[in-house]
Amino acid sequence: MDIESLVNLMIIIAMFFCGAYFSATETAFSSLNKIRIKSIAERNPRKAGRAALVLRLHEDFDKLLSTLIILNNLATLVAAGVSALLFVRHFGEIGLPLSTVVLTVTLVFFADITPKSLAKESPEKFAMFSAPLLFVFVKIFTPVNFLFIKWKSVLGKIFKSSDKRMTEEELYSVVEEAQNDGLLNAESKQLLEKAIEFKELKAEDIITPRIDLVAISENSNEEEILQAFLETGYSRLPVYRNSIDHITGVIHLFDFFRHHKKMDTTIADITSSPVFVAPSAKINDIFKLLQKNACHLAIVTDEYGGTAGIVTMEDILEKLVGDIWDESDDIVVEFTPLGGNKYRVLCSAYVSDLFNYFGLSENNDTKFISVNGWILNNLGKVPEEGDTFTFENLTVTVGKTKNRRALECFITVSQEKQESRPERTGQP
Repeated sequence: MDIESLVNLMIIIAMFFCGAYFSATETAFSSLNKIRIKSIAERNPRKAGRAALVLRLHEDFDKLLSTLIILNNLATLVAAGVSALLFVRHFGEIGLPLSTVVLTVTLVFFADITPKSLAKESPEKFAMFSAPLLFVFVKIFTPVNFLFIKWKSVLGKIFKSSDKRMTEEELYSVVEEAQNDGLLNAESKQLLEKAIEFKELKAEDIITPRIDLVAISENSNEEEILQAFLETGYSRLPVYRNSIDHITGVIHLFDFFRHHKKMDTTIADITSSPVFVAPSAKINDIFKLLQKNACHLAIVTDEYGGTAGIVTMEDILEKLVGDIWDESDDIVVEFTPLGGNKYRVLCSAYVSDLFNYFGLSENNDTKFISVNGWILNNLGKVPEEGDTFTFENLTVTVGKTKNRRALECFITVSQEKQESRPERTGQP
């Protein structure tokens, strides 16, 4: 092989390496995880500067992408031109089509598929490796990138882009990936997942229902009010006029005791104005409303203007951080293993918690808030002690009942899933 042919071959090989580098870099920057890059910088301060450069390049991805496309095309064009000269010189008339076939196959495999596959395996490492040289190329091609960005802006106005906001499923995937990478522990992951769910929850999802609501009449004397505070252990109680459907205010335990020292103060003077919300109100909006009104309790109204129940600030916070107990609370265990595959479940628990506890899909039946409502729906009647039904691999037996409600049930878990089938075993 003569010197000229050898030089041509060396140029082609060099263009192959350039094309492979640009293809791998494009894949690395489009696949990298910014959380991992930041984590690398935190763990190794010596790499902090390069990590910052990667993030800087990634933030202006359009400029980066146009630079890589230009460089990749230049490498391909140079390789194609030199290859055509080399093949024509050695193979004559068939050299041009032969060059096209050989170059296409070789470029696709060695300068496109292979480097992209390798970069996909560890995009963060490759991005940090290529960042300094790539930064130089971006600066060199700044004028061309400017034209590209303007052209993209014009196209964006002609062809309206779709909504690019991250979906809830994508957020869950990011959290899952962060935990798999060791960036989050189990508790942090659970807190983030609850925060994602938080904006979708409504008042009806965390309501203390009317039947469990303790309130006092505005005509109650001090002895009756004191007794209500002592029996419930609550720090705040709703005040109603005539019936519980007409809530007129909220009284605080501290204000009540302070009232004893001021003989000229009436109960009405120490009752704060209530906050009313609809059952469909999002709990993050309720949280802001309670903060704005310096209140810890909101009255949930039904479709007829009556009282459906209440939502407290504590209820909202517990959806984020779990149950909050203080010294005066009796700790309630909603799910109690009884040995083997049998469990005792309080019917005041959330259906979503029951599904999570037993590993059921939440898409099965999520229109009911409490386990009692779920039991009522599956039985198709008012639950009675001893009533039984099956749901997937669960056999549910009603335990204690009161006021046409199930208070507790017993669940037996079997290995095989069955169709949901109510079966009444109590007395007609």
